[in-house]
Formats: sequence, C-alpha cells, structure tokens
Amino acid sequence: MQAPVVTRFAPSPTGFLHIGGARTALFNWLYSRGRGGKMLLRIEDTDRERSTQQAIDAIIDGLRWLGITWDGDVVYQFARAARHREVAEALLASGHAYRCYASPEELTAMRETARAEGRAKLYDGRWRDRDPGDAPAGVKPVIRLKAPQTGETVVEDQVQGRVAWQNENLDDFVLLRSDGTPTYMLAVVVDDHDMGVTHIIRGDDHLNNAARQTQIYQAMGWAVPSMAHIPLIHGPDGSKLSKRHGALGVDAYRNMGYLPAALRNYLVRLGWSHGDQEVFSTDEMIAAFDLPQVGRSPARFDFAKLENLNGLYMRNTPDAELVDELHRLLPHIAGGEALAAKWSPALRDKLIAAMPGLKERAKTLLDLFDGTRFIWASLPLDLDDKAKAILTAEARTVIAEILPSFEASADWTAGATEAAVRSFAEQKGLKLGAIAQPLRAALTGRVTSPPIFDVLAVLGKDESLARLRQQAG
Repeated sequence: MQAPVVTRFAPSPTGFLHIGGARTALFNWLYSRGRGGKMLLRIEDTDRERSTQQAIDAIIDGLRWLGITWDGDVVYQFARAARHREVAEALLASGHAYRCYASPEELTAMRETARAEGRAKLYDGRWRDRDPGDAPAGVKPVIRLKAPQTGETVVEDQVQGRVAWQNENLDDFVLLRSDGTPTYMLAVVVDDHDMGVTHIIRGDDHLNNAARQTQIYQAMGWAVPSMAHIPLIHGPDGSKLSKRHGALGVDAYRNMGYLPAALRNYLVRLGWSHGDQEVFSTDEMIAAFDLPQVGRSPARFDFAKLENLNGLYMRNTPDAELVDELHRLLPHIAGGEALAAKWSPALRDKLIAAMPGLKERAKTLLDLFDGTRFIWASLPLDLDDKAKAILTAEARTVIAEILPSFEASADWTAGATEAAVRSFAEQKGLKLGAIAQPLRAALTGRVTSPPIFDVLAVLGKDESLARLRQQAG
C-alpha cells in the first residue's frame, strides 16, 4: 500500500513571508490536499542570531491570510537539536562520518588552493582516515559525513528530471559544528525523515543541497523522499526578482488591496500550467495541480496581470463579502482608521448597496476604499479641483432649483430620483448631463462616481439633501 503523501513548508524566520515562499507553500499545500495527504509547517530557526519572533508571526499570519493551512502543530527546528546530534553520533558510530580537527587557517588555505586549481571540492579530506589519536590538544572537532568518493549521486526530480552529481566533486561536508550545533544540511534531513515527509517541493536554489542531503539519507539507510525543485520567480524583465519587481512580503500584497483568493490564483499560475485555463477556484486548483506541469524556466512576475485578475475576483465576489474584506484591511492602510471609526451596521449596509457600482471600476481594495469615501465623508464635504471647476455659479443655481423636487419626493430610490431629475430637465430645457454632473460634484466631491441615481439612493434622502443644500447657489 502506498504511503500517504506528506509535504512540508519549511521557511527560515529571518524576514517576512516573501512571494516566492508563498508560492512554494501553495504548491506543497495543493499537492498534499489533492492526494488526501498532509502538509506540515516547520520553522527552520537554527540561525539564532537572525531568527526573530516577529518574522515567525509574519510567516504564520501570511499563510493564514492566503488560506494555506497546515496539519498538526508547528515544528521548530532549533528545539530538535538534541535529535540532530544523536543522528550525527549514529553516523559516526556506523563509520559514515568522522571527526575533523582542521583549524580555520588550514581550511582557508585548502579552499584557496582548491579554487586556484579550479577544483569544485574545497575540503581535501585530511582527517577522513586519520587516527583520532593524532588530534591536536584542545581542538574541538567538527563531524563530517564520509561521503562516497566514486560513482554519482542521483536525484530523479519531478520538475528538473534526472540530475546527477559526480561524487568525486562533492565534499565531506560538516554535519555537526565544533560547538555541537547541527548544520542546516543535517537538521533538514533528520526533520524530514522524522516528520514522515514523502515529497519535498522547494525552490531550485536548493537543488545542490539535494545531492548532499541524499547522501545523508543513504548513509542512514533511510528512504529518500521524492523531490521537486521549482524554478524561482523573476521580474518582468527576466532578471532576479527584486523589491522593485514585487519581491515583497505577503503582508505588502494584502496592504496593497489584493484579495487572498486572487493572489492564490495568480501564484498557482506562476510556473504551472493547466491548458489555457487562467482562473481557478480553490477546488479546481486542488484537483488539477501536479508537479510535471511545473516548467523548468523561471516564472515572470507581472503586476498588471495580478491587478487584472484581482479586478475579476472583486467583480465576482458577493457584495457583503467584499465589504467585509475591506473592513479587515482598514487597520493596515493609510486613512483606514477614519472609516474604521465610523463603522456601524448602517454604514456597512450603505457600503454593500454601493458595491455594484464601485467594484466595476476597482482593481484593488484600495481602489474600492477610495471609491467609498463619498459615502462616509463628513460635512462640509471636501471638493477636489475638478469638482470645484464644475460647481460654477450657474451649476449651483441648477442645484438650488432642483432641491424642491427632491424635498417633495416621498420615495427615495434610484428610480424615483431619476424620474425627478428627468422631469426637471424637461421643464428647464436642459440636457441630463447638465444636471447630473453638478449633482455628482456636490454629492461626492468628485467628477467620477457610480451612476448618480445610485449615489443618491446609497446616501439616503437626508444626507443627499444636506450635501446639496451646502452647494446650492
């Protein structure tokens, strides 16, 4: 019987959850969920100087916001150091590792000589078969893997294909440092084995590590997990992704107003394809995702595509749900506190009513936030320069003349206000736009908004009349 699929996401908590890490987590999550398996979360916090609780919190919050869940408790690598040492000692006892007493000066000289001679192997194995009785007094040794010196180490990678390394070019690398702390290379293998990981899906910057880690598995007599090394994400110009391209934390994308479902959909299509399909529900992603469809070339990040996809998701999101997404975003954006302070069930209802007209124009929640300002603005209403230009003395007179029709209106709906404006336009011999534009400027402080009769309906009779009286000539 085939073992259940177990994947893992194993970030280092030295910074935020960046977009490449989020995609790696997503691929692990989709692969395990699509096969009825588990995805585990391990925080690789062995770098004590650079690991921070703030970064751990940012990683966990970023995953939760994206809707990527994990099974069981979070595993912290540093807490397992005793187990890592135990495996290093076991390798020593079985003859697959040895103590090396080379001094820092010797190691530097070795590396310089190897580089000068163009050799890939930087450590010359001088303590590999040497009698520990020769050890210099007072020197604490490291423990190195006694790596095979002939043949090749092979990884049958699900993305990269068959990758082989000549063993003669691979070092006897360090497993345990002289202070007794495990290296990343050892800790990862021990943790993946103990956690029952069957599939390692990670960035192809780890591909060279795969050879060394495979050698540890083989030395311990453990089954080597299936591996898939996915290409990194590049900028639109093909160069390595940088902050100017979008190499930001997942929290930055939230704060820029992207929906988690849209970002998830965008990330899954960065380097993975499923025919010509671009838009996927979560269930569709889980059902369709597989590793052979991940390309070997770096994916290119494109903000314009992300924006367009996000706009599509916003238009297809139920209005109440979109308002709640906006509410959740308020603590994270400039000016959000002003709307948060006014938030009430009645205001939420107004915002929901306004969504059909607002979300058609918006690409992000920030656009939406900006579009809602007229709804929760305080009097006196701020007018932008274009609105001021429209509100001429003549326009203000038009507003004053139409006010009695509005005041007399018992039915305050988009249809009723439209009928009142059309009747007024006919009486005065005016085009509809000559009335609608001054009304828009007076009601919203801007020259663009949802349809003006929808604006009147959303604001309600009392608020609409208060704003119009303020601008009436």
